[in-house]
Amino acid sequence: MHKKITRRAFCSMLLALPFPARAQQPKKVPRIGYLSAGDAASDSTRAEGIRLALRERGYIEGQNIAIEYRYAEGKRERYPELAAELVRLKVDIIVAAGGAGIVEAAKNATKTIPIVMVGQGADPVDAGLIDSLARPGGNVTGITNLNRELGGKRLELLKEAVPKLARVAVLYQTTGPDSVRDVKEVLPVAARALRLTLQPWEIRAADDFERVFAALNKQRPDGLYVSPSPLMNANQKRIVGFALKSRLPSMYYNREAVDAGGLMYYGADEAESYRRVAYYVDRILKGAKPEDLPVEQPMRFEFIINLQTAKKINLTIDPNLLARATKLIK
Repeated sequence: MHKKITRRAFCSMLLALPFPARAQQPKKVPRIGYLSAGDAASDSTRAEGIRLALRERGYIEGQNIAIEYRYAEGKRERYPELAAELVRLKVDIIVAAGGAGIVEAAKNATKTIPIVMVGQGADPVDAGLIDSLARPGGNVTGITNLNRELGGKRLELLKEAVPKLARVAVLYQTTGPDSVRDVKEVLPVAARALRLTLQPWEIRAADDFERVFAALNKQRPDGLYVSPSPLMNANQKRIVGFALKSRLPSMYYNREAVDAGGLMYYGADEAESYRRVAYYVDRILKGAKPEDLPVEQPMRFEFIINLQTAKKINLTIDPNLLARATKLIK
Protein backbone atom coordinates (compact mmCIF):
# COMPACT_ATOMS: atom_id res chain seq x y z
CA MET A 1 0.00 0.00 0.00
CA HIS A 2 1.38 3.39 -1.04
CA LYS A 3 1.88 6.05 1.58
CA LYS A 4 0.31 9.41 0.81
CA ILE A 5 3.03 12.07 0.29
CA THR A 6 2.30 15.22 2.23
CA ARG A 7 2.74 18.65 0.61
CA ARG A 8 5.60 19.44 3.03
CA ALA A 9 7.46 16.21 2.16
CA PHE A 10 7.01 16.90 -1.57
CA CYS A 11 8.50 20.40 -1.20
CA SER A 12 11.45 18.97 0.77
CA MET A 13 12.09 16.48 -2.04
CA LEU A 14 12.07 19.30 -4.60
CA LEU A 15 14.55 21.36 -2.58
CA ALA A 16 16.89 18.38 -2.37
CA LEU A 17 17.05 18.04 -6.17
CA PRO A 18 20.17 19.54 -7.83
CA PHE A 19 19.39 22.73 -9.76
CA PRO A 20 21.07 23.33 -13.14
CA ALA A 21 24.34 25.35 -13.04
CA ARG A 22 22.83 28.20 -15.08
CA ALA A 23 20.66 29.09 -12.14
CA GLN A 24 23.83 30.22 -10.29
CA GLN A 25 25.03 33.82 -10.46
CA PRO A 26 27.79 34.29 -13.08
CA LYS A 27 31.19 34.77 -11.42
CA LYS A 28 32.50 38.35 -11.56
CA VAL A 29 35.56 38.74 -13.80
CA PRO A 30 38.25 40.79 -11.99
CA ARG A 31 39.36 43.97 -13.79
CA ILE A 32 42.92 45.21 -13.71
CA GLY A 33 43.73 48.82 -14.56
CA TYR A 34 47.14 49.03 -16.28
CA LEU A 35 48.43 52.58 -15.92
CA SER A 36 51.63 53.32 -17.83
CA ALA A 37 53.74 56.46 -18.04
CA GLY A 38 54.93 55.43 -21.53
CA ASP A 39 53.16 54.59 -24.79
CA ALA A 40 51.78 51.28 -26.03
CA ALA A 41 54.77 50.61 -28.35
CA SER A 42 57.61 51.34 -25.93
CA ASP A 43 55.74 49.63 -23.09
CA SER A 44 54.78 46.49 -25.05
CA THR A 45 57.57 44.27 -23.64
CA ARG A 46 56.59 45.12 -20.07
CA ALA A 47 52.83 44.77 -20.63
CA GLU A 48 53.31 41.46 -22.45
CA GLY A 49 55.67 40.21 -19.72
CA ILE A 50 53.05 40.89 -17.05
CA ARG A 51 50.30 39.27 -19.16
CA LEU A 52 52.41 36.10 -19.55
CA ALA A 53 53.24 36.06 -15.83
CA LEU A 54 49.52 36.35 -15.00
CA ARG A 55 48.77 33.52 -17.44
CA GLU A 56 51.29 31.32 -15.57
CA ARG A 57 49.15 31.88 -12.47
CA GLY A 58 45.96 30.96 -14.31
CA TYR A 59 44.71 34.46 -15.22
CA ILE A 60 43.95 34.68 -18.94
CA GLU A 61 43.01 38.07 -20.38
CA GLY A 62 39.60 37.99 -22.04
CA GLN A 63 38.60 34.80 -20.20
CA ASN A 64 38.83 35.06 -16.42
CA ILE A 65 40.45 38.51 -16.14
CA ALA A 66 39.95 41.84 -17.94
CA ILE A 67 42.66 44.50 -18.34
CA GLU A 68 42.02 48.20 -18.99
CA TYR A 69 45.10 49.88 -20.51
CA ARG A 70 45.86 53.59 -20.13
CA TYR A 71 49.04 55.17 -21.54
CA ALA A 72 50.27 58.69 -20.67
CA GLU A 73 52.76 58.64 -23.62
CA GLY A 74 55.45 60.39 -21.56
CA LYS A 75 53.13 63.33 -20.71
CA ARG A 76 53.20 63.78 -16.95
CA GLU A 77 50.20 66.13 -16.99
CA ARG A 78 48.01 63.22 -18.18
CA TYR A 79 48.73 60.99 -15.14
CA PRO A 80 45.90 62.32 -12.91
CA GLU A 81 43.14 62.11 -15.56
CA LEU A 82 44.10 58.56 -16.60
CA ALA A 83 44.28 57.40 -12.96
CA ALA A 84 40.86 58.99 -12.29
CA GLU A 85 39.45 57.23 -15.37
CA LEU A 86 40.50 53.82 -14.00
CA VAL A 87 38.99 54.64 -10.62
CA ARG A 88 35.67 55.56 -12.32
CA LEU A 89 35.74 52.17 -14.09
CA LYS A 90 35.86 50.57 -10.61
CA VAL A 91 38.85 48.34 -11.42
CA ASP A 92 39.86 45.85 -8.71
CA ILE A 93 43.59 46.65 -8.85
CA ILE A 94 45.73 49.35 -10.52
CA VAL A 95 49.09 48.17 -11.85
CA ALA A 96 51.23 51.36 -12.03
CA ALA A 97 54.16 51.18 -14.45
CA GLY A 98 56.68 53.96 -14.94
CA GLY A 99 58.16 55.58 -11.85
CA ALA A 100 57.14 57.43 -8.72
CA GLY A 101 55.02 60.01 -10.57
CA ILE A 102 52.59 57.49 -12.01
CA VAL A 103 52.28 55.66 -8.66
CA GLU A 104 51.66 58.98 -6.90
CA ALA A 105 48.91 59.89 -9.42
CA ALA A 106 47.19 56.55 -8.79
CA LYS A 107 47.52 57.00 -5.02
CA ASN A 108 46.03 60.52 -5.22
CA ALA A 109 43.10 59.14 -7.24
CA THR A 110 42.13 56.40 -4.77
CA LYS A 111 42.75 55.43 -1.17
CA THR A 112 40.87 52.12 -1.44
CA ILE A 113 41.75 50.40 -4.75
CA PRO A 114 44.99 48.38 -4.30
CA ILE A 115 47.95 49.72 -6.33
CA VAL A 116 50.82 47.46 -7.43
CA MET A 117 54.08 49.21 -8.41
CA VAL A 118 56.01 47.74 -11.35
CA GLY A 119 59.63 48.26 -10.36
CA GLN A 120 59.58 52.02 -9.97
CA GLY A 121 63.05 53.52 -9.60
CA ALA A 122 63.00 55.98 -6.69
CA ASP A 123 62.97 54.79 -3.10
CA PRO A 124 59.20 54.49 -2.45
CA VAL A 125 59.65 55.39 1.23
CA ASP A 126 61.58 58.60 0.38
CA ALA A 127 58.96 59.40 -2.26
CA GLY A 128 56.21 59.12 0.39
CA LEU A 129 54.41 56.31 -1.42
CA ILE A 130 54.67 53.78 1.44
CA ASP A 131 55.51 53.79 5.17
CA SER A 132 58.25 51.14 4.94
CA LEU A 133 59.28 48.25 2.69
CA ALA A 134 58.24 45.64 5.27
CA ARG A 135 54.90 47.28 6.22
CA PRO A 136 53.80 49.52 3.32
CA GLY A 137 50.58 50.70 5.02
CA GLY A 138 47.90 52.28 2.82
CA ASN A 139 46.95 50.81 -0.57
CA VAL A 140 50.34 50.66 -2.35
CA THR A 141 52.70 47.67 -2.61
CA GLY A 142 54.76 45.93 -5.32
CA ILE A 143 58.31 46.13 -6.65
CA THR A 144 61.05 48.76 -6.38
CA ASN A 145 63.88 48.34 -8.87
CA LEU A 146 66.40 50.64 -7.15
CA ASN A 147 67.08 52.55 -10.38
CA ARG A 148 68.33 55.47 -8.32
CA GLU A 149 70.91 53.43 -6.43
CA LEU A 150 72.12 51.81 -9.66
CA GLY A 151 73.16 55.06 -11.36
CA GLY A 152 76.70 54.93 -9.95
CA LYS A 153 77.16 51.29 -10.97
CA ARG A 154 76.02 52.08 -14.51
CA LEU A 155 78.59 54.89 -14.82
CA GLU A 156 81.28 52.58 -13.48
CA LEU A 157 80.49 49.89 -16.09
CA LEU A 158 80.48 52.49 -18.89
CA LYS A 159 83.94 53.62 -17.75
CA GLU A 160 85.17 50.00 -17.74
CA ALA A 161 83.87 49.47 -21.27
CA VAL A 162 85.45 52.73 -22.48
CA PRO A 163 88.70 53.23 -20.49
CA LYS A 164 89.32 56.63 -22.19
CA LEU A 165 85.92 57.89 -21.04
CA ALA A 166 86.25 61.44 -19.65
CA ARG A 167 83.11 63.41 -20.60
CA VAL A 168 79.66 61.82 -20.33
CA ALA A 169 76.53 63.43 -21.73
CA VAL A 170 73.52 62.72 -19.50
CA LEU A 171 70.01 62.93 -20.96
CA TYR A 172 67.39 63.55 -18.29
CA GLN A 173 63.77 64.69 -18.05
CA THR A 174 63.36 67.85 -15.99
CA THR A 175 59.80 66.91 -14.97
CA GLY A 176 60.73 63.38 -13.84
CA PRO A 177 61.58 63.23 -10.10
CA ASP A 178 63.58 59.97 -10.50
CA SER A 179 65.54 61.48 -13.39
CA VAL A 180 66.28 64.77 -11.61
CA ARG A 181 67.42 62.96 -8.44
CA ASP A 182 69.67 60.73 -10.51
CA VAL A 183 71.39 63.74 -12.12
CA LYS A 184 71.53 66.06 -9.09
CA GLU A 185 72.33 63.61 -6.28
CA VAL A 186 73.46 60.16 -7.43
CA LEU A 187 75.61 60.55 -10.55
CA PRO A 188 77.85 63.45 -9.33
CA VAL A 189 79.13 61.28 -6.43
CA ALA A 190 80.02 58.40 -8.76
CA ALA A 191 81.48 60.77 -11.40
CA ARG A 192 83.88 62.31 -8.87
CA ALA A 193 85.13 58.88 -7.81
CA LEU A 194 85.61 57.86 -11.46
CA ARG A 195 87.11 61.23 -12.46
CA LEU A 196 84.42 61.82 -15.06
CA THR A 197 82.91 65.12 -16.18
CA LEU A 198 79.13 65.01 -16.50
CA GLN A 199 77.33 67.12 -19.10
CA PRO A 200 73.61 67.08 -18.15
CA TRP A 201 71.19 67.84 -20.98
CA GLU A 202 67.63 68.82 -20.06
CA ILE A 203 64.74 67.29 -21.97
CA ARG A 204 61.36 68.87 -21.23
CA ALA A 205 59.37 67.58 -24.22
CA ALA A 206 59.82 65.31 -27.25
CA ASP A 207 60.65 68.38 -29.39
CA ASP A 208 63.87 68.95 -27.43
CA PHE A 209 65.68 65.82 -28.66
CA GLU A 210 66.71 67.17 -32.08
CA ARG A 211 68.12 70.37 -30.55
CA VAL A 212 70.09 68.40 -27.93
CA PHE A 213 71.37 65.89 -30.51
CA ALA A 214 72.60 68.75 -32.73
CA ALA A 215 74.46 70.31 -29.76
CA LEU A 216 75.98 66.93 -28.80
CA ASN A 217 77.26 66.45 -32.36
CA LYS A 218 79.27 69.67 -31.94
CA GLN A 219 80.51 68.92 -28.41
CA ARG A 220 81.46 65.27 -29.06
CA PRO A 221 81.30 63.69 -25.56
CA ASP A 222 82.96 60.28 -24.97
CA GLY A 223 79.78 58.51 -23.86
CA LEU A 224 76.04 58.82 -23.35
CA TYR A 225 74.11 58.02 -20.17
CA VAL A 226 70.31 57.91 -20.38
CA SER A 227 68.55 58.62 -17.09
CA PRO A 228 65.26 56.80 -16.28
CA SER A 229 62.07 58.64 -17.28
CA PRO A 230 58.82 58.14 -19.23
CA LEU A 231 59.94 60.61 -21.91
CA MET A 232 63.14 58.61 -22.52
CA ASN A 233 61.02 55.44 -22.76
CA ALA A 234 58.72 56.99 -25.33
CA ASN A 235 61.69 58.22 -27.44
CA GLN A 236 63.93 55.19 -27.00
CA LYS A 237 64.40 54.44 -30.71
CA ARG A 238 65.42 58.04 -31.44
CA ILE A 239 68.02 58.01 -28.66
CA VAL A 240 69.44 54.63 -29.67
CA GLY A 241 69.53 55.71 -33.34
CA PHE A 242 71.39 58.91 -32.46
CA ALA A 243 73.96 57.06 -30.31
CA LEU A 244 74.63 54.57 -33.11
CA LYS A 245 74.92 57.27 -35.80
CA SER A 246 77.24 59.35 -33.60
CA ARG A 247 79.23 56.25 -32.53
CA LEU A 248 78.64 57.08 -28.88
CA PRO A 249 79.00 54.26 -26.30
CA SER A 250 75.70 54.37 -24.39
CA MET A 251 74.34 53.07 -21.08
CA TYR A 252 70.61 52.53 -20.42
CA TYR A 253 68.30 51.75 -17.50
CA ASN A 254 66.08 49.32 -19.44
CA ARG A 255 67.01 46.24 -21.42
CA GLU A 256 64.61 47.03 -24.31
CA ALA A 257 66.96 49.87 -25.31
CA VAL A 258 69.85 47.40 -25.67
CA ASP A 259 67.66 44.96 -27.61
CA ALA A 260 66.93 47.93 -29.93
CA GLY A 261 70.64 48.68 -30.48
CA GLY A 262 71.87 50.48 -27.35
CA LEU A 263 75.30 49.36 -26.09
CA MET A 264 74.73 48.37 -22.44
CA TYR A 265 72.09 47.78 -19.79
CA TYR A 266 72.54 47.18 -16.08
CA GLY A 267 69.60 46.75 -13.73
CA ALA A 268 67.03 44.46 -12.21
CA ASP A 269 66.15 41.23 -14.01
CA GLU A 270 62.99 42.58 -15.63
CA ALA A 271 61.40 39.20 -16.42
CA GLU A 272 61.68 38.31 -12.72
CA SER A 273 60.06 41.65 -11.78
CA TYR A 274 57.08 40.92 -14.06
CA ARG A 275 56.61 37.52 -12.40
CA ARG A 276 56.54 39.21 -9.00
CA VAL A 277 53.94 41.75 -10.19
CA ALA A 278 51.69 38.79 -11.11
CA TYR A 279 52.30 37.35 -7.63
CA TYR A 280 51.00 40.58 -6.01
CA VAL A 281 47.95 40.70 -8.30
CA ASP A 282 47.17 37.06 -7.46
CA ARG A 283 47.52 37.59 -3.69
CA ILE A 284 45.31 40.71 -3.71
CA LEU A 285 42.61 39.06 -5.84
CA LYS A 286 42.60 36.22 -3.29
CA GLY A 287 41.93 38.66 -0.46
CA ALA A 288 45.35 39.91 0.76
CA LYS A 289 45.62 43.61 1.67
CA PRO A 290 48.39 45.75 0.09
CA GLU A 291 49.39 47.08 3.52
CA ASP A 292 50.28 43.51 4.58
CA LEU A 293 52.36 42.64 1.48
CA PRO A 294 56.00 43.81 1.84
CA VAL A 295 57.49 45.78 -1.07
CA GLU A 296 60.23 43.70 -2.73
CA GLN A 297 63.63 44.75 -4.02
CA PRO A 298 65.28 42.92 -6.92
CA MET A 299 66.93 39.59 -6.14
CA ARG A 300 68.69 39.28 -9.50
CA PHE A 301 70.42 41.79 -11.74
CA GLU A 302 71.23 41.73 -15.44
CA PHE A 303 74.23 43.17 -17.25
CA ILE A 304 73.67 43.04 -21.01
CA ILE A 305 76.12 44.11 -23.73
CA ASN A 306 75.18 44.44 -27.39
CA LEU A 307 78.26 43.23 -29.27
CA GLN A 308 76.72 44.11 -32.64
CA THR A 309 76.56 47.72 -31.48
CA ALA A 310 80.12 47.61 -30.09
CA LYS A 311 81.28 46.51 -33.54
CA LYS A 312 79.31 49.25 -35.33
CA ILE A 313 80.82 51.99 -33.15
CA ASN A 314 84.34 50.47 -33.36
CA LEU A 315 84.57 49.67 -29.65
CA THR A 316 86.61 46.73 -28.37
CA ILE A 317 85.42 45.68 -24.92
CA ASP A 318 87.78 44.06 -22.41
CA PRO A 319 87.21 40.25 -22.24
CA ASN A 320 87.07 40.46 -18.42
CA LEU A 321 84.07 42.79 -18.66
CA LEU A 322 82.42 40.56 -21.27
CA ALA A 323 82.83 37.59 -18.91
CA ARG A 324 80.80 39.46 -16.24
CA ALA A 325 77.83 40.08 -18.56
CA THR A 326 74.74 37.97 -17.95
CA LYS A 327 73.91 38.19 -21.67
CA LEU A 328 75.77 39.15 -24.84
CA ILE A 329 73.82 40.15 -27.95
CA LYS A 330 75.87 38.81 -30.85
